[in-house]
Amino acid sequence: MNTSQKILQLLGIATRAGKIVTGEELTVREIQAGKVQLVIISNDASANTMKKITDKCNFFNVEKHVFGSREELGHAIGKESRVVLAIMDAGFAGKFSDYLNEYNRG
Repeated sequence: MNTSQKILQLLGIATRAGKIVTGEELTVREIQAGKVQLVIISNDASANTMKKITDKCNFFNVEKHVFGSREELGHAIGKESRVVLAIMDAGFAGKFSDYLNEYNRG
C-alpha cells in the first residue's frame, strides 16, 4: 500500500472515530477555539480558501498540508467532495503528519 492510500485509509478511520471536522467555516471556528491539531486542504481548493485557511493555521500555529483532490478527500470520509478537513485528535494528527511528510518527500 502506498503512502497516498495509507493517508486516505487513515482519514476513514479518523472519521469513524469522530475526530475530523470538515468544511471551511467549521474548521476556522475550531482552529480559533484551539481544538485543531492538523489541517488537510485539497490541492484543488480555491485561492481564497487556501489563503484563508493558511492564514488561520499560521496565526494559530496549526500544521497544514495540501493533499489530494476534493473528490478523494470526500470519498475517503464517506461524504461528498470536501476541500478542508481538520484533525481534532493529537494521536491521529501525529500519524497524518508522518504520512503526509513522507508523501511530500516522494
